[in-house]
Order: sequence, then structure tokens, then C-alpha cells
Amino acid sequence: MSALAPWTPRRHTLSPMAEDLAPALKEDRTPIRATIAGTRLELIESGRARLEALLELIRGAEHSFRLLFYIFVGDASGTAVRDALVDAAKRGVRVHVLLDGYGCSKIGPGFFKVLRDNGGKFCLFNPAYGRRYLVRNHQKLAIADDRRALIGGANIEDWYLTDEGPQHWRDLWLAIDGPIVAGAAGYFDAVYRWTGLEGAKLKSLRRLVASYSDREGPLQWHFSAPLSLRTPWPAVFGRDLYHATRVDMIHAYFSPPRSMLRRLGRVAARGRVRVITAGKSDIEATIGAARHSYMRMLRRGVEMYEYEPAMLHTKLAIIDDAVHLGSPNFDFRSLYINLEISLRIENSKFAAAMRGYFEQERADSVRITPELHRKRATPWRRLKWMVAHWLVTSMDYAVTRRLNLPLER
Repeated sequence: MSALAPWTPRRHTLSPMAEDLAPALKEDRTPIRATIAGTRLELIESGRARLEALLELIRGAEHSFRLLFYIFVGDASGTAVRDALVDAAKRGVRVHVLLDGYGCSKIGPGFFKVLRDNGGKFCLFNPAYGRRYLVRNHQKLAIADDRRALIGGANIEDWYLTDEGPQHWRDLWLAIDGPIVAGAAGYFDAVYRWTGLEGAKLKSLRRLVASYSDREGPLQWHFSAPLSLRTPWPAVFGRDLYHATRVDMIHAYFSPPRSMLRRLGRVAARGRVRVITAGKSDIEATIGAARHSYMRMLRRGVEMYEYEPAMLHTKLAIIDDAVHLGSPNFDFRSLYINLEISLRIENSKFAAAMRGYFEQERADSVRITPELHRKRATPWRRLKWMVAHWLVTSMDYAVTRRLNLPLER
């Protein structure tokens, strides 16, 4: 059996050994697959398939399993994942779990006790309020045996791991099988050690992030450090935009600084830029924050769209022949504050396949024309969009959700 078999949804019929790229299709069809630099990649766009992939990854682990997530909720999905981790620890797998202290605040203090009782390790990133309160570990990463991994935007909660219901999230994970995973495993271990150090400094965390980020090759891990203007992921992302002529982005949370908006505008002036953002969200302020930037983008020729069928949570950018996929949003927090993880994939065929996925999502989106935006942009709404932009660029989204700013449609 191939190493990718556990990640292949059972309803798919294409052989998991196929190395050619498959077209970007809906959840009940063949996923996008590729083999690049000796590493297999497979896109997982179905919520149900994401839960199945994670559980199979845990069940297939033989020596070690690492789990790094922002939000972990003790609902049916979270309990199933916890129980699979416990079973792995019982059979002798070294299990390490690192969660964000604020993002997993919904689970009780005893939820992971059974994991610890069976030899698993569990740690919280910044569990207490204090000077580092606004710095969040927003990464999503699962690694089995230093060889197979899952990354993407979805958290561990029912609504991220289903395809039905009014609150379900549209998102992506990427399954990875190959030597590139070892770098992410080393990074996880370093962050885990840093988190457990009493009095650990953000300066040392920034050095750690820089040392584990790749600088060359068709597959590159890029991480971002808090409160640094030279953090690897934003630096490489900005570099790719500098000479780009074609950019297609899906970012549910779109509130970047003006410097990034200007850069997108320059790309649009010499080529084409299309951006899909959320038309629905459980944090209304994030929609308002994105709309605050629309007119500036539309004037520069950027095509703006809002995704309608579900709440959008996807984080994807295709810049010429480079694909960026991982946990970062295209906003101030991901660029300058949060810890983030992204895989940069430079391959023309993979980029073309991902543009097929983009076209699929665009077909389910409403184009925001200048006329539509002007019709929406009453003085009262513009004021609310401006306040929303301030909220999401100055506070953690979990806080913003609790302060939710209702928007008129």
C-alpha cells in the first residue's frame, strides 16, 4: 500500500500512486495530487475527508506523532482526535500536543489528562494573560513519524471537519508525504521546547523561526515570528509579489497593511490580480474589515469576490508559478504578530491545478464590481467597516468574535 493511501477519501477511485496532477474538482471527485522533489502532495478540500485523514494519520503512526493547532474544541471531532492520540500513546507512539492557550480555551483542564496518564505530552502556548497575550500560535500541523504531515487552515472542531450545516467552514488541508516533512518536525520540536521554557524570550523565538525556514528549492517551509518586520513568510510572500504578473488569492480574512495593498495594485497594473474573500463568517467584523479595503483595490484594477455557499476560512495564494498554502491569513495579525506556517510550492503544473481550484471557488462567489461596492458603501456602513478594520487589526479574532460587530448586508 502506498504512503498516501490513508489520506485518500474512500469514495475516490483514482489510484493514490498516481503522480500526475488531477484536476481541481468538488469533494466527491479526485483531489489534486502531485509529486514534487520526492514528496507527494494531495489537496484535501472536504471537511469530512480532513477528519478522516487526521484520524488515519494518527492511527498509522508507528514511532512519533506531533500535533500543533490553534483551536481545539472538545466536541465530537475533537474527542475522536483526542481518543486516537490516546490509543497511539498506549501502543508506544511518542505523542506531543502543542495548542494555543487562548484558541483551545473551550476545553476543560481535564480533557487531555487521559493522554498524559498514558504517556503523551501536552503543552499550551502562552496559556496565561500577560505581556505576550496578543501573540497567538495560529499554526496547524500534524506529523506522523517525521515523514507524513497535514497542514492548512482548518482547526479541530466539528464545523471545520464537516461539509454540511449553516455554520460549516470551507477550507483546505494539504497532505504531505516525503523528506520535506523532517524540517517541519524539527521546527515543531524547537517551538515545543521554547514554549516549555520559563521566561522564554520572543527574541529567541524569532531566531528559531528564521533558522527553520527554507531559502531555496521547489518546496520551502516558511514560518512567521511575532513582532518582527523581517519574519520569513511575509518576506518571501512580498518578494514573490514584487515581480509577479498573475496573482490569485483566497483569503477569508483580508485586511493587510497598505504596503501590501499597494504591492497588489502594482501587480494588477502589469498583469492580473483576483482575490476571493468571505461573504459569510462567524466574525462579521472580518467581512467589514475586508470591505474597508475594496475601493482601494478596485481602483487599482484588482478583481474582488465574496464566497457565498459557506463560511470561508481558506488561506491560499497562487503567485505566478508559486503556491503558498498553510495557516496564514492575509492580514496584519498573520503578517506581523502570530506564529504561522506555510509551504511554498514552486511548480508550474501544480500552480495551474490550483488555479483550477480557484476557478471552482470563484464560480461560487459574487464579484464585487465598483457599482455594487458604491451601492453598499453608505456613510454608516463605511464607518462600521472602518471600526471593523481597527478591531481585527488590533485584537485576537477570538476576542473580536465576542465583540461581534453586526453588519448590514
